[in-house]
Amino acid sequence: MDNYHIISSEALDIVKIYNIFKNNKKLKLSDESIRKIKACKIYLDDKLSNNEKPIYGINTGFGSLYNVKISNKDLTKLQENLVMSHACGTGDRVPESIVKVMLLLKIQSLSYGHSGVQLETVNRLIAFFNNDIFPFVFTQGSLGASGDLAPLAHLALPLLGKGMVVHNGEDYEASELLEKFDWQPIKLEAKEGLALLNGTQFMSAYGVYLLLMSHKTSYLADIIASISLDAFDGRLDPFHDLVHDVRPHPGQRKVARRFNELLEGSELIQREKEHVQDPYSFRCIPQVHGATKDTLDFVEKVILTEINSVTDNPNIFSEEDLIISGGNFHGQPLALALDYLKIAMSEIGNISERRIFQLVSGLRGLPAFLVDNPGLNSGFMIPQYTAASIVSANKQLATPASIDSIVSSNGQEDHVSMGANAATQAYNLIINVERVIAIELMNASQALEFRRPLKTSPLLESFLGHYRKVVPFIKEDEVLHNDIEASIQFLKDVDIEVEELFLNNYGVEKH
Repeated sequence: MDNYHIISSEALDIVKIYNIFKNNKKLKLSDESIRKIKACKIYLDDKLSNNEKPIYGINTGFGSLYNVKISNKDLTKLQENLVMSHACGTGDRVPESIVKVMLLLKIQSLSYGHSGVQLETVNRLIAFFNNDIFPFVFTQGSLGASGDLAPLAHLALPLLGKGMVVHNGEDYEASELLEKFDWQPIKLEAKEGLALLNGTQFMSAYGVYLLLMSHKTSYLADIIASISLDAFDGRLDPFHDLVHDVRPHPGQRKVARRFNELLEGSELIQREKEHVQDPYSFRCIPQVHGATKDTLDFVEKVILTEINSVTDNPNIFSEEDLIISGGNFHGQPLALALDYLKIAMSEIGNISERRIFQLVSGLRGLPAFLVDNPGLNSGFMIPQYTAASIVSANKQLATPASIDSIVSSNGQEDHVSMGANAATQAYNLIINVERVIAIELMNASQALEFRRPLKTSPLLESFLGHYRKVVPFIKEDEVLHNDIEASIQFLKDVDIEVEELFLNNYGVEKH
């Protein structure tokens, strides 16, 4: 069982999820989870057999049709109709890596035994996960309030032998894939369609993925900013411990300490300075980068609570003999957290672009636009334009999605979170931040060459040595698109263990 992750009541966290994916672990239900799933299903079946009262979503219609009673003989048709009618997503395909997280989180949520599903249904989702079978899921369609209805309907469709899936890089009709594995379509029973569709697994899967992206991007932003500081002939005084001891925000203190470590042994940082102060984009790096790290800490707490919760509806409490229709599928906690993440990460790009601007401005002995013969050569003039354009786009993406709400389902669902929009916006925004800091790396490494023969720290020289194998010093004008793309790819290829990210971003082991 070494290469299995056992689904149980033990909480998932970001490191565990990362290791499941990194080590390509398969999933298996614990005996405890099997017992809970079975007990809940037995309770629900008994309740339906001995109770004529309407129970929302189990023997009634959905949404504003909650008062329509459905006969027991039509319960399977009711649930299958629900899945098919709600599979109306559109837009881009959700990346397979995020769909796989969705499968994991949906399995985890159903395993707690408050959803009334068949064991067979959960095991089929596990089979999808274990065999890398990923349903086609689309980015648009969820209001993030009755959970992620449309995306989760697409996730569930292949259980019925409908919709499309990708397996080993090839697209299949779900019916064709089931036949390939000699599986029969799942015959949904009472409440199962609702259990599969209600839930926040689209938003929370994006949240998990975005946290990993953000931690890496934040860490690399520190490294790149330290190169910029040295290339700009900046001062280390603002990173002194005493400054941050009197305003002890955790992220701020960590960034300040990190810069002292990154720049230890630098000939440039140690030399006497002619200027007594740096612009805010350099002097206030601990405050700005650090605030983002503190935000990541908050966002992580929200997401960890969510992925270890039951978020479908109604909730079944067999031991208490209660079936309660509530609102655990409402995505407001995630919507607010994802919006906060957007704002915090956009600021990493915002301050990065300001450093890019300073580096190309012909200040402190650096040539204008970081090239010899400026005028004949435009040098790094336009990459700053590119960064500015991306930062402007991020300001638009960072506008909170959660402040919007649109009435749906004939007014029954009259407040929605729009957390799904926040999730997809955050995904695009963080990719944009990666691009901006890649441009900063290109500028900072170029500027540093004009400081030779003085060197930065051994650690940063080593980092730049690897980078220079991919992007050389630019002597005269050339097509810089290629260098920007190579810089972006270089940062993507930097392999940092997730445990190291947590250690570097917080200074203590978090898990």
